[in-house]
Amino acid sequence: MSADRYLFTSESVSMGHPDKVADQISDAVLDHCLAADPMSRVACETLVTTDLAVVAGEVTTRADLSRATVDRIVRDAIREIGYTDPTIGFAADTCQVQCALHAQSLNISQGVDTGGAGDQGMMFGFACNETKTLMPLPIYLSHRLVENHATMRRRGDLKFVRPDAKSQVTVEYNQDGTPHRIHTIVLSTQHDKTVESTKDGKPYFTDAARQEIIDKLILPTLKAERPDLIKGNLVMVIPGTGKPALKNAEDILVHINPTGSFLEGGPHGDCGLTGRKIIVDTYGGRGRHGGGAFSGKDPTKVDRSAAYACRYIAKNVVAAGLADQCEVQVSYAIGYPDPLNIWVSTFGTAKHGLTDTKIARLVGELFNLTPKGIIEKLQLRRPIYRETARHGHFGRELPTFSWEKTDMAEALKNAASR
Repeated sequence: MSADRYLFTSESVSMGHPDKVADQISDAVLDHCLAADPMSRVACETLVTTDLAVVAGEVTTRADLSRATVDRIVRDAIREIGYTDPTIGFAADTCQVQCALHAQSLNISQGVDTGGAGDQGMMFGFACNETKTLMPLPIYLSHRLVENHATMRRRGDLKFVRPDAKSQVTVEYNQDGTPHRIHTIVLSTQHDKTVESTKDGKPYFTDAARQEIIDKLILPTLKAERPDLIKGNLVMVIPGTGKPALKNAEDILVHINPTGSFLEGGPHGDCGLTGRKIIVDTYGGRGRHGGGAFSGKDPTKVDRSAAYACRYIAKNVVAAGLADQCEVQVSYAIGYPDPLNIWVSTFGTAKHGLTDTKIARLVGELFNLTPKGIIEKLQLRRPIYRETARHGHFGRELPTFSWEKTDMAEALKNAASR
C-alpha cells in the first residue's frame, strides 16, 4: 500500500445473526402495535438464546398483545428469518417464548403527551458522496454482502449456508478521502455438515465451499456495486496458513470462515439482544453515534426518529451539492420538544463559500426537528420498521424509508444561494 493511502473497515451482520434476530422480533412487535394503533408507545426488548425468546418492555397501545398474539408474532418473525430446523438449537415452532410487556411509565407519558421528546440524548446523521445512496463505501458493501447472502440462501443458490452470517469490508482510500480500491473481504457464514471435513483432527469448512462463496456471492456483489475498485484478483486466505503470497499487490484478500468452521451458530451459538449492533445499524463507524439503539422503539423515542431525521438532513445537504460529506448532531431533553442544539460538520468540504455554521442555520430554518415535526414529515407512525432491522437502517432507497429521500435538496440549495 502506498504511504499516502489509508485503510478503513466496516462490518455488517445477516438477518440471522442473533442480535439481528432480536432486533427483528422487537420491530415486529412495534409494527403490530402501530398497524392497530398508530399512537402506540413501544419500547420492546428481546433476548434470544438456545430454544428461547424473551420479549420484555413497556408498551401502551390499543393493539392486542395477549400472550397468544405475542407468541405468534415472535414465531412468525423467527420462521421468516429462516430458523425452522429444531436440530440446530433454535427454531420457530419449538423454541420457548416468554413475554414480559407492561405499560409505559406515567412520568414519561406526561412529557410525551404534550409533544416532548421521549428521552434525553444526542443523535447523529451522516452522508457522503462515496456511493449512489450517499453512504460510506465499507458499510454499504458490507450490507450488500449479507443481503445477497440471505437472498441466495432463500433461493437455494448456496444450499449449505444457514441464516447466521457476518461480513466485513476494508477499503483503501487515497489521501484526499476518495476510495482507491477494495482491499480485504471477510465473510463468516454458518453452514451445514455437507461442506464440513476434517483437517488436522479439527472440523474444517471445505476450500471448495469457500471458492463457491467467492464465485457466487462475493465477486458478483463487488462487480455489481463497484467494479472500478476491483484492482486485482480475489485471493482466498486459507485458515491457519498466514497471508498468501500475492502476484499482484492490489489483489483482494478474502477470508471466509477464518476460524476454520462455523457449524454451530444462530441464537444457539451466541445469545442475541436488541440494540447490540448500533454501529452496523448506522455508518459502520464512519459517522458518530449517540449511543441509543433503534429497534423496538416507537417514533416518540428520539433515539430513533431524530437519528433518522439527522440522516435525512445530512443526505439532503450532500445531494444539494453543499458539501461532499456532512455530519449532523441534535440533542434533546426528555419531555421538551425543541432540540437543544443543531450542529453540522462538513469536514472542510463545504461548497460555494458556505460554512458549517451557515449550513446549521439553514437546517434550523428548513427542518422542524420537534418530535411531532419529525414524525409528520417522515411519516413515522406507519408499521415500517421490521425491514429496517436487517441490512441497515440507512442506504436503501425503499419506498417506506422516507428518511432516504432527497426532496429537500432543492430547498437547501436555494436557501444557500441567498
